[in-house]
Amino acid sequence: MDLTALVTAQRQHFNTGATRGVAIRRLMLDKLERAILAHEGELLSALEEDLGKAAFEAYASELGIVLGELRFAKRHVERWAADQKRRSPLAVFPARSRVMADPRGVALIMSPWNYPVQLTLVPLISALAAGCTAVVKPSAYASATSAAIGRLIESVFDPRLVAVVEGGRAENAALLEEKFDYIFFTGSTEVGKTVMTAAAKHLAPVTLELGGKSPVIIREDADIPLTARRLAWGKFLNAGQTCVAPDHVYVPERLRDALVAELARQIKKLYGPDPLAGPDLPKIVNERHFQRLCALMGSGRVAVGGRTDPERRRIEPTVLVDVAEEDAVMAEEIFGPILPILTYTDLDELVVRQQAKPKPLALYLFTRDQSEAQYLVERLPSGGVCVNDAVVHLASSHVPFGGVGESGMGSCHGKAGFDTFTHYRTVVCRGRLDVPVRYPPYGGKKISLLKKLM
Repeated sequence: MDLTALVTAQRQHFNTGATRGVAIRRLMLDKLERAILAHEGELLSALEEDLGKAAFEAYASELGIVLGELRFAKRHVERWAADQKRRSPLAVFPARSRVMADPRGVALIMSPWNYPVQLTLVPLISALAAGCTAVVKPSAYASATSAAIGRLIESVFDPRLVAVVEGGRAENAALLEEKFDYIFFTGSTEVGKTVMTAAAKHLAPVTLELGGKSPVIIREDADIPLTARRLAWGKFLNAGQTCVAPDHVYVPERLRDALVAELARQIKKLYGPDPLAGPDLPKIVNERHFQRLCALMGSGRVAVGGRTDPERRRIEPTVLVDVAEEDAVMAEEIFGPILPILTYTDLDELVVRQQAKPKPLALYLFTRDQSEAQYLVERLPSGGVCVNDAVVHLASSHVPFGGVGESGMGSCHGKAGFDTFTHYRTVVCRGRLDVPVRYPPYGGKKISLLKKLM
């Protein structure tokens, strides 16, 4: 594929103004919705092939979220795209001021393998709602889903509007050589740095949805059975291969054994007495990640789980105890079904230690004390926060989702996603009346008059 020709064709199409009208944006969203519904079975099968996702989990965490986002955008796009009137200062009287929601232009959307449908199509929905064209690059690690998305997009969109580029690192590098008006990347922090460096050559703005080690802090008053149930669901969803998965847990020392026992019970309820033999545990995406995760289980001591199925690349939901901050499992984002449990005795000391670490994509707090939750929210920066649950904060179109610091920059979902692909342009229209105060010569003009006007 000639990528330069593709980007040029999209820019020429965008420059005709063909994507700007709200009616055409709604039409594109309608076409995408119909295509998703028509290709639902194919997408679910591809997700099972790539990641071993059960159809229920795949729909709940991928297609359902995409369709909800799409329908939300269709309902609100007219209001989002409308000009916003603004007051004009006396110094420019008479004048009319407004802010236009201007589409940024040709967007590049680079998505990861772990939620390949959701994390490809949600930013595409925002780009289409904003009036942009888009080149979409799914991850080669989820090859079946990448191909399915390619067929879906090709079935409904002219490539001058939306095109899918499949392939691996060579295609990623080639795309980053092209000049885009916006780049939306979801993936690792290291690759995010590469994307940002490439974007800087063209001064292209970027959104980076990255990751990090999202901590869980459990307080003395937490409901341990409910905490364990929600943690087990959020951690082992997609076999832990979730950017906002709870990475590790800090629990008061006296509650550790009760938490571990309850986690064991909840894992059994969710995945059965033998999770490796059950139908609901997804697989690890490839052999390299499988081996990396197996090595991390050498940290601390296995208290729950720990068994693996190398042939099917499955790892039993695993809980580690006696873990130290210096252990290998604490040195990198785990991105797998392994949950280290660490203990603490002094909350303020724990806060100071956390403040010294990179800002995570998510922070999870379990407490019944709202004032204590607020204390922790104010002192521990993160991309988002969830109190008394895990992961669910990213599933809403009503609030922005994104990282901060090393966990990313920019936001997506709902209005925040629309804003990402929009340049808010000020337009001031002056009347014919021309007050001569601003013009030279300035001799004899009083600053006191200027102060009244400004």
